[in-house]
Amino acid sequence: MSSKNSSKKSAARSENEPVKKLGARHKARKRAVDFLFEAEARDADPVHLAKERIELARADDSIAPVSEYTETLVSGVAENLDRLDSVISDHLNDWTLNRLPAVDRAILRVAVWELFHATDVPPVVAVDEAVELAKQLSTDDSPSFVNGVLGQIVLVAPQVRAAAAAVSSRSDDAVDE
Repeated sequence: MSSKNSSKKSAARSENEPVKKLGARHKARKRAVDFLFEAEARDADPVHLAKERIELARADDSIAPVSEYTETLVSGVAENLDRLDSVISDHLNDWTLNRLPAVDRAILRVAVWELFHATDVPPVVAVDEAVELAKQLSTDDSPSFVNGVLGQIVLVAPQVRAAAAAVSSRSDDAVDE
């Protein structure tokens, strides 16, 4: 097959591949990663940073509003940061969290928070979204690395969610008494 025909076939394949439509949740995840990344770079509180941006967007129509889901992700990651980092670190295999690119840390934190706390997000979606963000925002090696780490963490997510539900249920029972 000539290279001319070969390039025509690959061009045709590219045109026929489905284009991923990025929805509101994807944009919210990306914005949360942006806030977490910026907060780490500036040594700032990500929740405070998000609140500042919310106020700026309210005051200036030219600034994109911050979605409620972005705010949920940022506050969820911030509230659970030590636990999320511990879980991620436990699954890095010969790496440390500090050796990862900062954007990869932010992506993993958002994804692991979703795996453990966002009961309306199927685990496969949390992982796929993290991989997509790594493709958009990080190095060429990051998507497969993020996928590998999350592929291990996704196995423990059901137990973590069940344990959290049991604790929540006990707390609710104690309040009712």
